Amino acid sequence: MIDVLAFGAHPDDIELGAGGTLVKQVRNGSKVGMVDLTQGEMATRGSVSVRREEAKKAADIIGAEFRINLKMDDAFISMDKTSILSIVRVIRKYKPKIVLCNAIEDRHPDHAIAAKLVSKACFTSGLSKVETVDDSVKQLPFRPLAVYHYIQDKWIDPDFVMDISLEFTDKIKAVKAFKSQFYNPSNKEPETPISSKEFLDSLTAKAVLFGRSINTPYGEGFTVERPIGVNNLFNIT
Repeated sequence: MIDVLAFGAHPDDIELGAGGTLVKQVRNGSKVGMVDLTQGEMATRGSVSVRREEAKKAADIIGAEFRINLKMDDAFISMDKTSILSIVRVIRKYKPKIVLCNAIEDRHPDHAIAAKLVSKACFTSGLSKVETVDDSVKQLPFRPLAVYHYIQDKWIDPDFVMDISLEFTDKIKAVKAFKSQFYNPSNKEPETPISSKEFLDSLTAKAVLFGRSINTPYGEGFTVERPIGVNNLFNIT
């Protein structure tokens, strides 16, 4: 079993949107897993093999128990039965209490599709008549307690903000593990919207804005699919 299972359409999505949150959860004793839907093979920069190594380094920085790749087609993620069931198998295998996934709306269209795909798979995973098998063993139905969507490139007003002030440095280290994708003066591949120094600066600026909203230096924003329940007003800061 795992406490938090984070999904991303591409290797590096999780680090950008929820890297600090995952570092914080690991430090607090949670078991965290990471799942990339695609290998990012359609990206302008890098390659499948390079991004695989970068993803492993980033997962090690975060402290994840594992990182797996479902090898869906980059740029062609779709809401089909095969894709849903591949995610259902992962959810039923690791039984996460909480699932994190892509933004519900973003510049990259794959992100919104991935958000809906993972959300639907989380629901479908709880249906007893949907049958899946892992290592020749029939899996039992299981549904996570909650699905939270991390906010990515496009600004979306968050439903809650995680304080990542103590974890921000490691978040940036995990992001920078993807040397092929982000600012690297020695990289001579074509420029992209995320390869400039300004993009990394904007990542910091967004974390500052999220943090400011909760009176902390840095934060990461999330949206929810249903209201968050509390049993004590003082648990809300």
